[in-house]
Amino acid sequence: MIRSFIGPLVMTFCLAMIVLILQFVWRYIDELVGKGLTASVVIELITYASATLVPLAIILGVLLASLMTFGNLGEHSELTALKSSGISLTRIMTPLIALVVVISLGAFAFSNFVIPKTNMRFFNLLSDIRAQRPEFDIKEGQFYNELEGYSLKIGGKDKDSRMLYDLMIYDHTKKMGNLSVTVADSGLMVITEDKRNLMLTLYNGYNYAEQLDNTGRLKKTRPFRRDKFGMQQFLFTLPSNELDRTEKDVLKDHFRRKNMHELSAYVSNFKITMNKKREKVTRDILQVHYFRFADKKDTLTPLSDHQQKLATLRIDLDQVYDSLPLAKRENVLKEAMSQARVVSTMIKASMDQRKGDETWISKYEIEWHRKLTQSLACLIFCLIGASLGAIIRKGGLGTPVVVSTLFFIFYYIISMAGEKYAKTGVTPVWLGMWGPTFVLLSVGVYLTIKSTRDSVILSTDTYTLLIKKILRFGKRNPIAENEDSSGHQ
Repeated sequence: MIRSFIGPLVMTFCLAMIVLILQFVWRYIDELVGKGLTASVVIELITYASATLVPLAIILGVLLASLMTFGNLGEHSELTALKSSGISLTRIMTPLIALVVVISLGAFAFSNFVIPKTNMRFFNLLSDIRAQRPEFDIKEGQFYNELEGYSLKIGGKDKDSRMLYDLMIYDHTKKMGNLSVTVADSGLMVITEDKRNLMLTLYNGYNYAEQLDNTGRLKKTRPFRRDKFGMQQFLFTLPSNELDRTEKDVLKDHFRRKNMHELSAYVSNFKITMNKKREKVTRDILQVHYFRFADKKDTLTPLSDHQQKLATLRIDLDQVYDSLPLAKRENVLKEAMSQARVVSTMIKASMDQRKGDETWISKYEIEWHRKLTQSLACLIFCLIGASLGAIIRKGGLGTPVVVSTLFFIFYYIISMAGEKYAKTGVTPVWLGMWGPTFVLLSVGVYLTIKSTRDSVILSTDTYTLLIKKILRFGKRNPIAENEDSSGHQ
């Protein structure tokens, strides 16, 4: 059984990897074309990227290989011979299940220890490739902010001539907002010979700039200056314009670069930080707005003391308000409304920040669960594939490929849906990630029970006979039937 399973597994795994790698190349083709990269650099980048595709390829390979193995046994009546000799289907499946358990453990170790390191190397290398030719990294219709102090937007570009069209450049070097903007019909972007600067030559455009006073502030009348030019050049300093193969850790805290232990530690620390932020907002509201006349030096008072003070405070607001002179009542109401608006704004901002933090932390929890669910999916798909093969009894690459593709698409859709629900907070993270696994496990157990009972639920002959019966019933003549029935009466 293992010998029959290994061959299809290797073949289907390689086919799945080729398809997934082609999808990756199609996605990042704009990042690679036209940058003068050597074949070794491109192959290295694809190698790092392919590591993240291994878990999905293993899942698809196990499903297709197990279905082909048991389909071949059923098609050649070998499965029937084994059952007639007294060997149950579960005993026949035992060697494959044992092998797939080992494969699942290996997939988990690969996902937990190898993929985080390859992701780090992949993004570092991709960052160096993007710096090789920055003009190819600029997207049409989007602002490009990788040039320090400037924000660039283009309407179109020609990859062959390197010409850019409909340019707009905001100058933020003074860090005072959008005081200066340059627009041009076209431009040419090239890297200097020393590979340290980027020269942008603009053609047929205007410079718009708001004028400042002697103190460096905007004038009250807000005058601006407009200059027309036929050609103008910008020189941008680039941190690294050649493929230096840096060892920097880009986005070192990204969830795709951590193993399960690091993910758990990050989530714990981040939750502590979130609680501290919440306590700080509560303390600020209590000190500044509820106890405004407290000592300003009392900034380290524990939050519990403020809450206790607020709980013991008993004031009849109507009585205090009625005791005020009429001239002060309006000012008191205005001040109270102002303070209420400030507190409402603080609470809303805090809630928005906490919602963003919860969305961010859910990504780490999703990645933690993903390493387990993808490994367990190998075992579940082995059950599904073996059961389907025993029921369908068709080998080769025809029917197994179609059935495997349908099941894999179904798994991918419900997995993406569960992950999206978990990320947006619609469902808990554990339910969103483990829900599809429970569904597939139920399907696997159901199909295993049906296959052990020699069910014909997925047999093509069953549905062929059913369709023939329906068609035969539809061809019967109802008038002749009525005449026969009346004559008989």
